[in-house]
Amino acid sequence: MLIPVEMFFLGSALTGTRQQRIRQTVTDGILAGRYRAGDKLPSSRALAAHLGLARITVTLAYAELVAADYLVARGRSGYFVSDTAPRQQEFTKKQGLVRDAVDYAALTGRRFSSQPGVRKPADWREYPYPFIYGQADAALFDHQNWRLCALQALGRRDFAAMTTDYHETDDPMLIDAIIRLLLPRRGITASPDQVLLTLGAQNALWLASQVLLGPGRRAAIENPCYPGLRQVLSLSEAQVFSVDVDAHGLPPDRLPGRVDVVFTTASHHSPTNATMPLDRRMALLQAASARDFVIVEDDYEFEMSFLKSVSPSLKSLDTEGRVIHAGSFSKSLFPGLRLGYLVGPAAFIHEARALRSAVLRHPPGHIQRTVAYFLGLGHYDALVNRMKQAFKRRRQVMDEAIAEAGMLVAGRGAFGGSSFWMEAPGVDTLVLAARLRADGVLIEPGRGFYGDTGPSHFYRLAYSSIAPARIPEGIARIGRALALTA
Repeated sequence: MLIPVEMFFLGSALTGTRQQRIRQTVTDGILAGRYRAGDKLPSSRALAAHLGLARITVTLAYAELVAADYLVARGRSGYFVSDTAPRQQEFTKKQGLVRDAVDYAALTGRRFSSQPGVRKPADWREYPYPFIYGQADAALFDHQNWRLCALQALGRRDFAAMTTDYHETDDPMLIDAIIRLLLPRRGITASPDQVLLTLGAQNALWLASQVLLGPGRRAAIENPCYPGLRQVLSLSEAQVFSVDVDAHGLPPDRLPGRVDVVFTTASHHSPTNATMPLDRRMALLQAASARDFVIVEDDYEFEMSFLKSVSPSLKSLDTEGRVIHAGSFSKSLFPGLRLGYLVGPAAFIHEARALRSAVLRHPPGHIQRTVAYFLGLGHYDALVNRMKQAFKRRRQVMDEAIAEAGMLVAGRGAFGGSSFWMEAPGVDTLVLAARLRADGVLIEPGRGFYGDTGPSHFYRLAYSSIAPARIPEGIARIGRALALTA
């Protein structure tokens, strides 16, 4: 049967180039059963005239479909749907509308969805003044070299690295790059059996908590802290104690009497930006030795130390194997990468590797090899250096705008970073955030960084996702909103 040319149109729901949209139209028709094996497609000339396109565009799309076995070319007769074209499974019985007879909210107890946290609107890019944390800035990212590394990882030479099931292991090229190029700048020496790749820092913290904690165990966390940590610890069935931080981060002398694991962001506290000084780091390690507990060090944002030299990591000062070091590429590359790592004693990594294998095997091979090339070819260091300079400039603009607006900074951090921890006495920042959102400004209320009880007058302003030219007006709008609220 000849498929009428009128059945083809490039709707607005289709994406990509015109050639790609033609291909998608044909494949959708075949998979949906509208075009069947042996059906003849319109000639390239007729379809091009119908769609208002160049004939070569249609010809190339047809050629791609032939290569993918959706179509077959028969001499001068034209193009036909292939007898072996992919098709959806046909069911003998049509499935009707399904009514959920199970109350899943009651069945699950909403144990996971009800966890508090910091909510960020998915359309944050549509706001002119997005002072939100942790998102990548396309203006700073090295698109060209990342694309080249990704293409190199797709090549025939790296086909095995991209497609191999590593089972419990990781790409040796990336592990080698982390050991040689990343860990030494944190003062850490490690062997391959002491490093495990994770799906970002959140996954690293979950693996560490599941391996180290359980019923009857006791953990200590900073307050306030990264909301995701509270979520993963809620799954460990351990008893969790919150320890209030001060201007220098976690105070070791305030830890509970008995504790098994202490979680800390010593290099750059989340969210107050405090950096734990060297003497306090040594005191924490001495306490770990004397009281026999393990430290999980979330070493995020250490690369963004542009005001002063970065402090040594806790892991680099550890002489007893008591520190588990968690790192991530989310802030230095982009959060959507979902790639991080754990560094610890071989016995711990062995157990964490077995747990990871049970739930996700390993991060995608193509991502691993792309990052390995990006690190090995020096692009990572160049990108981090460019980000440091850009963040330093944005911080200066932000400092000046905050001072002009008369706003109160609760924690700015002495080493750099990408945010300010702000305070607005007497103001509910959840209400403030809603008011500012209507004015095109996004801030992060601080309530989500605390446990069940905590102050509501803190908020975070990040400058990683906003252009310098927009900072003054955005801060001015916040200042005006605060003046109206006070």
